[in-house]
Amino acid sequence: MPPEFLQSAWIVIVDTLTLVVLIVGLIGLIMPVFPGLVVMWLATLVYALLQGTAGRMTGWDWFLFALITIFMLVGSIVDNIIIARKMRDHFIPWSSILFAFAASIVASIFFTPFIGLAAAPVALFLAELRRLKDRDDAITSTKAYMIGWGWAFGARLLIGLVMIGFWMLWAWV
Repeated sequence: MPPEFLQSAWIVIVDTLTLVVLIVGLIGLIMPVFPGLVVMWLATLVYALLQGTAGRMTGWDWFLFALITIFMLVGSIVDNIIIARKMRDHFIPWSSILFAFAASIVASIFFTPFIGLAAAPVALFLAELRRLKDRDDAITSTKAYMIGWGWAFGARLLIGLVMIGFWMLWAWV
């Protein structure tokens, strides 16, 4: 086989694997405890290292990688701010928020991420029911969490799509 064919095949394999990891990270954004944006960034980091080693990184490529890095950092912070802000707007104490977050992590580790996804609002409801001793107020607190989670998911999804778009510009244009 000619070396050009092997080089082309290697590029297709690396591009395909990178895109698969980017999509897995994007899908993982559904789970609040899954670091989907970081997974996506790690895929582009490995891609940059492989491309740099092969001598195929231009200034434009490094600029796009820098943008991807900035979006990952901003996205990793903004989702927490959105959820916490929405919950704090309803005067939900940090103890209830941390209990819900911990329940989600534990359930995700010992069961599945989908159980972890359901565990957070259930744990928040139980914490707020214990604290407020009023079912309707506990439901209101849980709704605030769910609305905050929805907005945070939307922000993470948009940021993830932008990161994939930047990578596509870098890899295929």
